[in-house]
This record gives sequence, C-alpha cells and structure tokens, in this order.
Amino acid sequence: MEHLYKKIKDLRKSNNMTLKKLSEQTGLSISFLSQIEKGSTSLAITSLKKIADAFEVSINYFFININNHNYSVKIDNQKPFTVEGSNIVYTRLSGEFDNRKVESMTVTLPPCKDFHEKFSHPGEEFYYVLKGEVIFSINEKEHHLFEGESIHFPSNITHQWKNPSSCNTKLLSILTPALF
Repeated sequence: MEHLYKKIKDLRKSNNMTLKKLSEQTGLSISFLSQIEKGSTSLAITSLKKIADAFEVSINYFFININNHNYSVKIDNQKPFTVEGSNIVYTRLSGEFDNRKVESMTVTLPPCKDFHEKFSHPGEEFYYVLKGEVIFSINEKEHHLFEGESIHFPSNITHQWKNPSSCNTKLLSILTPALF
C-alpha cells in the first residue's frame, strides 16, 4: 500500500491543487499540510477527514479493510488501525449503512507528556474512559477524567487531549459526523 502521506500529495497534485488552496478548504495551515506530505508530523483522524472531504473522497480511500458491512460488529471484525505517523490506536465499532450520522470507536492513547494537536471541526464528541485517565483541554480549560467518567462537547470548540499516566488509556468515542 502506498504511504498515507504519498496518497495525500498524489491526490493534491492530480487535482491540480496548491497547498494554499488545500489549506483554505481544510482550515489546516500550509506548513502543517507540507509537513504531512513530507511525513514529518503525525496526522489526527479528524484532520485526515478534512483532507478527504476537500478531495471529495471517502476517508476509507486511505485505509485497507476497515469497512464493516453489517449492523453488528463482532470482535473478529474489529480491526485496530493507526493513522500513519501517529501512535494512537483506533478500533471502529460502528456498523455500515447509508446515511449513518455517528462514528463509534475505541481510542487507545499511549502514555505521553504533551497534548496532541488542537482540533476544531463540525459535530459533537462524546468520550467515556474505559481504562486509565485522560486530560481534555477544551477552550483552554482542562478536564481530568478517570475510569468510568465521560465528557461530551461540541467539536467546533478548540480541543485537544493527552494521557498523563504511564499506562495506556482506552476511551469509548462516539462522534459526529460519521468519518467512514
């Protein structure tokens, strides 16, 4: 499979699109997009969704074998994946059907000291801490959550997260709009 970063650059060039135009369509900075195309930065799945939307392709274009074609998703069909350059592990839990509005998945955050990139995009996000702890920064206000606790917020508010512990943190994530 081609690397994710090469696919993005190839899509941009085949659409005769400049980094500036892609920046305008995605809300991502030109320098960040350049770093993505060089493979020198990690890419959040929400940023990848913005890029897919700008090129009018499904986010599935960037992945192999992650579609589920049933309402139910059995354990054997749950395929963990990462976005190239990132160490966050996602596992899709949503079924596949037309006009689906929400995306559900588990998100495993490795231990780290710094916040991941800031996000802001249309929709809503809900997270429930299955294991470990996480700090969400929403509009610069920190919310420290532990196992069994949850957070729900509009995604257009600037937000980021980090796992302050020395162990993996596992979250149940339900967000809109559907990504895949």
